[in-house]
This record gives sequence, C-alpha cells and structure tokens, in this order.
Amino acid sequence: MNGVITAARVTHDSGSVDDLAAASPDSQRAAVAALRGLPEIEEAYVLSTCNRVEAYVVSTDATLGRATLEEFFATADDEALVVTGHDESLRHLLRVAAGLESVVLGEDQIMGQIRTAYEDARDAGGIGPMLDAAVTKAIHVGERARTETAINEGVVSLGSAATRLVADDVALEGATGLVVGAGEMGRLAARSLADAGVSELLVANRTVDRADHLASELEVDARGVPLEALGTVADDADVVVAATGSDEPVVEPHHLTDGGAERVLVDLGQPRDIAPAVGGLESATVYDLDDLESITAETREQRADAANEVEAMIDREFELLCDQYKRARADEVIAAMYGSAEQIKERELERALAELEKEGTSRREVLEAMADSMVSQLLAPPTKSLREAAAEDDWSTINTALQLFDPDFGDARPSAFAPADDRDRSEMQASATDDD
Repeated sequence: MNGVITAARVTHDSGSVDDLAAASPDSQRAAVAALRGLPEIEEAYVLSTCNRVEAYVVSTDATLGRATLEEFFATADDEALVVTGHDESLRHLLRVAAGLESVVLGEDQIMGQIRTAYEDARDAGGIGPMLDAAVTKAIHVGERARTETAINEGVVSLGSAATRLVADDVALEGATGLVVGAGEMGRLAARSLADAGVSELLVANRTVDRADHLASELEVDARGVPLEALGTVADDADVVVAATGSDEPVVEPHHLTDGGAERVLVDLGQPRDIAPAVGGLESATVYDLDDLESITAETREQRADAANEVEAMIDREFELLCDQYKRARADEVIAAMYGSAEQIKERELERALAELEKEGTSRREVLEAMADSMVSQLLAPPTKSLREAAAEDDWSTINTALQLFDPDFGDARPSAFAPADDRDRSEMQASATDDD
C-alpha cells in the first residue's frame, strides 16, 4: 500500500444540473476501465449518480493522480470541479456514504449506489487493496450512521422531496400522478406519490413489464404504460415526475397541450429528462434538482443533531482507516524483510551443508562462517545507511535504528551515537571537572 489516493468530483454542491450532465461518463464500469488503462493509475473507482460524478484513483504520486483526473473531467466546467488529496478524499468518501453530502441529508439510496459502483469498479479491474479498504470502510460507516443515529428519519429520498415540493402547488389527495421511469428513483417517487394520496398513478417506461411490476407494488390504482404513450397520458396527469437514465430529454413540449389544465412537473433526471422548452408552456410548472433546495434545507435543519453525531463517527472511523493503511504498509515492509532474510538463510544453509559434506571439514568452522556471512549480509544495508546518516548528522535516522535494533547499551547512550552538540556539551563538562 505505497500509493496515494486522489479524487475529483462534480456534485450538486459544486455545479449545476448541466455541469453534472457534462461530467457524466457513459457508464461507471467503462470509466474505471479507461482510468485503469493509464500506466500511472494502479486503482480506480467511479461513482456516478444524478447528484454527483466522483472519481478516485491510486497512483504513485499525487501530481500524476491530479493530472489524470483533470483530464478525465476535461468536459466539466473548471469552476464546478473539486480535486482533493489523499486524506480529504478518504474523508469525503465516508461523508458521501453516511449521507452528509447528499441533496437530501441522510438519504438511503446512496448506499446502494456506492455498492453498485464498487461492483462495477471491481469488474473493470479497478479495485485493489487501497480502494477496497476505503470503499468497504465507507459502506461500514454508512450502515452505522443509519442504524445508530436518526440521520435518515423523515424525508429520505429525492422522490419524497419531490412530492413535498409538488404538494405546495397541487392538492395530491385524489390527483392523478405520472412517473416517467421505473428505476430506483422512479420507484421511490411512485411510492411517495402513492403515500401522499393520489387516486391514480401511471408509470411510463421503455420496458412495460418493468413499469407493470412497479405498479403492482403500489397500494393505489396504478398501471404501467409504454414510454411512447406519453403524448396520450401526460395531459391527464396533475403531477409528472421524470426520473430516467436517458441521455436525452424524454418529456417534450408536444407531449402536453399548451393552455390545458395546470400541471406540475419535477425533473429528477441527470441529464435532464424534461426538455427546457416545457417550462415555457403556460400550463406547466417545471422544477428540477436545483429547486429541491428548500426541502433539503429544511431536512438538514431537522437533522442537525444527528449530523453532528455522524461527523464524530466519521472522525473516529477515518482514524481507524488511516491506522489500517499504516499497518498494511508496515506489514508489506516486514514481509519483504523476512523474505530477504529467508533467501539469505537458504543460500547460506545450502553452502554450509555442501561444506560439511567435504571430508575433514570442521563443523564449528563451517557454522561460524555461515553465521558470520549471514550477519554480514543482514547488517550490510543498515550499516551503510547509518554511516551515511552519521556523515550528514542525521541523528533522527540513527536513533530510529537504535529503537529498531535495540542494542544493549545499558542506561546511557554511547557518546558515539549522541548528536554533535550533546557530545560537545559532555566534553566541556569533562574538561571542567579535570580543571577542578
């Protein structure tokens, strides 16, 4: 574990919906594969959701990692891009998993998204010892935050936040709702609308079977329709929530009758699911991710105490993660030392056995020669380093060697191993005593 982690991100905090769209990769797996294809990158992990695009890389040098990530995010606005070093990147990942960096503080969906990104990165060959430790620690922190604190009580998703926002404009009791998209975000939005009391709910999706499956899970009059039917069903809806993974808008002005009944649309897609021109229709009010800030700000205020608890939890888990890295690095060095010593032992043992087979050979002389050779070879590198340190007055290295090898010098350190100013002081004291 001798590498360093560098991360870069564009999120709802640093950029707009359009900035996020510009930074989004075609897929997490493809993005990891592209990063791992670079010779300077040893590990890579990419997390891409509707609210964030984040990339983490392990390289031998932080400068290389930063340059790689700036190139990876070349299509993003420079002002929207945040690049962080090793410690800050690790701490940020823990905060993301705990829900402290989400639009809806403490929301649960990010946990599944982190796990999916982990599987994608592992399949693409991006997960090694450093990122494996980091991501698994983040998942652990996220689970602790939600089981040991109240960070996820109340509004727990963008879907429920969208329903809260819509309720200010539309009486949801008895209304007709339309959810475009049957993925995770669409499912959350549909459940939230059903809980809010809509009398009818339509789910439009490219795969109708998936839409029907979602509709069957809802405790409300619901049915699935093909995406091509938007032009027929959108006009009948009082509320439209769009949450698909499409690269292009799926709700266009021609799907709605301008001047018809008033309706509210919420765009949870990233990139946008609702064409900007829809907002120009007289009968349509369109909200996007940026408009959810009022709801999320209220949630943050309600969960301030829980957030403080989670912050303290992250501080402790971050220290444990750093200790884990330190132990792993020490173990690697120790393993290398033992491996080198084992090679020397095997080589000298074979040589000694060969000598012992010779007629008239003294066993004691052979064993002494073997021991002398092993000691010489084992101590040659540290001896060379210590002499160089002494020549440069590098007493920190020498004192470290004393601690590591712990030679039996008694209570007093030999004057030969004392820093120059200490030796000068001792000599002056000795001279003064002689004068007396």
